[in-house]
Amino acid sequence: MQNPETRLPEGSVPEEILQQWEKRGVSRRSFLKFCSAMTATLALPVTMMGRVAQALEADSSPPLIWLEFQDCAGDSEAFLRANQPTAAEIILDYLSVDYHETIMAAAGHQAEAAKHQTIEKYKGKYLVVVEGSIPMADGGVYCTVGGDSALNIARQVCGNAAATIAVGSCATFGGIPAATPNPTGAVSVREAVPGATVINLPGCPVNVQNLTATIVHYLTFGRLPATDQLARPKFAYGKRIHDNCERRSHFDAGQYAETFGDPGHRQGWCLYKLGCKGPETFHNCPTVRYNEGSSWPIQAGHGCLGCSEPQFWDAMTPFYRRLPQVPGFGVESTADKIGLGLIAATGVAFAAHAVASSFRKGDKLEADQVVKED
Repeated sequence: MQNPETRLPEGSVPEEILQQWEKRGVSRRSFLKFCSAMTATLALPVTMMGRVAQALEADSSPPLIWLEFQDCAGDSEAFLRANQPTAAEIILDYLSVDYHETIMAAAGHQAEAAKHQTIEKYKGKYLVVVEGSIPMADGGVYCTVGGDSALNIARQVCGNAAATIAVGSCATFGGIPAATPNPTGAVSVREAVPGATVINLPGCPVNVQNLTATIVHYLTFGRLPATDQLARPKFAYGKRIHDNCERRSHFDAGQYAETFGDPGHRQGWCLYKLGCKGPETFHNCPTVRYNEGSSWPIQAGHGCLGCSEPQFWDAMTPFYRRLPQVPGFGVESTADKIGLGLIAATGVAFAAHAVASSFRKGDKLEADQVVKED
């Protein structure tokens, strides 16, 4: 580690850390790129990059237990496809993943024993990632692991953890299992374990960069990042998709795709009339994106489904029905009126400018006349 007396420029990464990562087969460029990306994702100043790098080099990393309940394993799939860092690097270097049904070598009694040993040995110190909703109906019998209900497991594991990270729409808000009529009584982790320290990372699936950034924040500062009223980290869910969407300029101009494949759709016009829920959805999809940052649904030509919002299945369906009213651009307006309203406002502005110019010209002519008369 760096000598405390050695002073480096703000944001610099100590040479020893770079050398150690090179020994592990990670180039300086790749490591610095990762630290820079995490710093930017967390909305931290660039001067914090060195501290982030040092946190990743810490000798002791907290153990992690990954639980899966009523889910499709999409969040685990997203985790396994992480490229900055890879899932292997997270497991081997940053965290000790002691239990994850999908990727662990052990099975049956051995797997359950590993989980219980972690709880007993690191009580109050380990982290938990929960994927999937938790059924409450009929005593939680609709989802059991090793003969124990998901509800009991969640209360035991999350209740004794330092912090729990709920990933995906199902774990954070109930997701599809909690949609009407919700026969299993599916609920979120926060509802099932109200006394636990839980941070929500909704999305279907979770964006693995937000998961990595949350873990990096915890390793760097020893605490979870600041959250909104829904326990979502502000760095990832502090702005609406509508605010950063690359099609926003077309919305402001009143240019909308009317059907999939029409000229407006092919030219990248706003997808509001095709059911896009971006104006009511808080997420950093436009800036972080998916698939190694290459794209996201709206860029690919499909409207946002609002999957990071509570009750997204019930509240946001039918998915191709337009929102009744869109907040933004200084007024509450609908797609039918926003374009005309802007044209009218622009006309008023030009008219006001013309009137003002006329008055200034009139004043100048009158002043010139007075000078001549004098």
